[in-house]
Amino acid sequence: MELINHTTTNLITFVLAIYVGYHVVWNVTPALHTPLMAVTNAISAIVMVGAMLAAGLTVSSAGKAFGALAVALAAVNVFGGFLVTRRMLEMFRKKDIRKPSANAAQQANGAVR
Repeated sequence: MELINHTTTNLITFVLAIYVGYHVVWNVTPALHTPLMAVTNAISAIVMVGAMLAAGLTVSSAGKAFGALAVALAAVNVFGGFLVTRRMLEMFRKKDIRKPSANAAQQANGAVR
């Protein structure tokens, strides 16, 4: 006989993961948000692979439906995370300052028709 059943162990692990995740994310300095986001995307991709395996190996229709839902939600998380990371990285790029061409300056003054 088991002292603690598997459901209780899984629930405890889930609650501890939420607690640790909350403290890790909120205590990160702003300079490290982009690397943290990239690592989060990698973890979500691993979750997506695990969800695909779980959906493929399950024989019940409810298990396949939940597996497909998990794959869809993980995919949204991965792609959304990559979009956010890309946007954050664009904020750190230097602005390209170009001199206006002579033709554009003449058009602005109305000299060229």
